[in-house]
Amino acid sequence: MRFLKGHGTENDFVILPDADATLDLSPVDVAALCDRRAGIGADGVLRVVPTKLCPEAAGLAGEAEWFMDYRNADGGIPEMCGNGVRVFARYLVDAGLAAPGEFAVATRGGVKRVRLGATGDVTVDMGMPRVLGDSRALVDGRECRGVNVNMGNPHLACAVEEPVAGFDLGREPGFDRGVYPEGVNVEIFNMVGDHRVSMRVHERGSGETRSCGTGAVATAVAAAHAAGETTGTWEVRILGGTVTVTLEEDTSYLSGPAVLVASGEWPAVL
Repeated sequence: MRFLKGHGTENDFVILPDADATLDLSPVDVAALCDRRAGIGADGVLRVVPTKLCPEAAGLAGEAEWFMDYRNADGGIPEMCGNGVRVFARYLVDAGLAAPGEFAVATRGGVKRVRLGATGDVTVDMGMPRVLGDSRALVDGRECRGVNVNMGNPHLACAVEEPVAGFDLGREPGFDRGVYPEGVNVEIFNMVGDHRVSMRVHERGSGETRSCGTGAVATAVAAAHAAGETTGTWEVRILGGTVTVTLEEDTSYLSGPAVLVASGEWPAVL
């Protein structure tokens, strides 16, 4: 089985081209691919499949040629992945499956429009964030109040006074399962300048990751909320680098690097 490896600000993915829609990935298969000692190692898997051949996305075939079948490292199936979309788009252009410029990608969180050149950063229209109130998380034994933001997947973005480097995000934070019955991505962030934040994230199904695209947008939304704003451009610094989030009245944009770093053959038969 052919694979590629890519990352968006070090949020890394195994990419599986599947033009004939013949790969049947079980959670065990995905976990094996993502295992950082016994497998290829990644935060998740991006299966590249024609939208018209994917039953769960066939209704989107008129809007987007390719469907991003994203799986978390534990084999779970989330709704969206912002960095994954950027890496997915970079693969499509590098593989000659899409031309540089603007095009659409189908995801479980809906159709996302991307914009990229032959090289350079990738920008994704992430849609309108939905602010659903406040909630709390227990992070490293400390209670953190945050904003409940839905980006097609659930987020709890918590502003903290202590430096984010002082938290242990290796364990899943505690959260209100009445609010988040299917789990939640938890972000903690500090303001570090004018419209600049430093963020860390624990992603459900993957643990702490070096970056999270939807989480970066959710964090920008929470930071803007605290500042009494609804629009503007925010620089979000994560462990793997820096991304830019632009909040507009009716949508949001995520911009940052996405690179392919390796390709090869996976010998196991799935």
